[in-house]
Amino acid sequence: MSGTFPSIPALAGLKIVSSTPTFVSTAHSLKRQVRSRGGHRWLLEGEYPAMTRDEFAPVYAFAVAQRGRYETFTFVLPGLAAPRGSIPGTPVVDGADQTGRSIDTKGWTASQSGILKAGDFIKFNGSAKVYMVTADADSDGSGNATLSIEPALVTSPGDEEALVVEDVPFTCAFASDIAETSVSPPLLFSFQISMVEVP
Repeated sequence: MSGTFPSIPALAGLKIVSSTPTFVSTAHSLKRQVRSRGGHRWLLEGEYPAMTRDEFAPVYAFAVAQRGRYETFTFVLPGLAAPRGSIPGTPVVDGADQTGRSIDTKGWTASQSGILKAGDFIKFNGSAKVYMVTADADSDGSGNATLSIEPALVTSPGDEEALVVEDVPFTCAFASDIAETSVSPPLLFSFQISMVEVP
């Protein structure tokens, strides 16, 4: 791990891709057969506006220091660091050995609507994998809530493991061994980044 990708200067645009590989075949009867490979990862592609040398140099130096695809780093999605939900309380996992596409949690402020909303990102403190909340969630009278997530849990988080719901860091590596830039008058630099999640 080699640190956090610089947040300044800000990206001009960001593409977020959810990749869930499947095998699909079609029989002679045209019946579709589908099988999941069971994996998932996020792909992130960003583009910078034209930058001065002073703006560009630290970003490029960080990229070169990754040694192509060798190192990993964290990346917080610009503009999406704050969840849509209200996140009252201090949420933790409620019970060990959980599996599947939902997770029981506790520690929320009781009887709150919209603690997390569809499209919010979360992760668990002891794991690098990032998940997306797929349905709005409310807390019950005891401060418990079951969250619907994608993908299915890669590993079971521990009981009372903390949830990360703000500034969720994606653990990434570059998708290519090449860090390329171009320069145009009057000494303005262009740069694009392409990353893959590597939890």
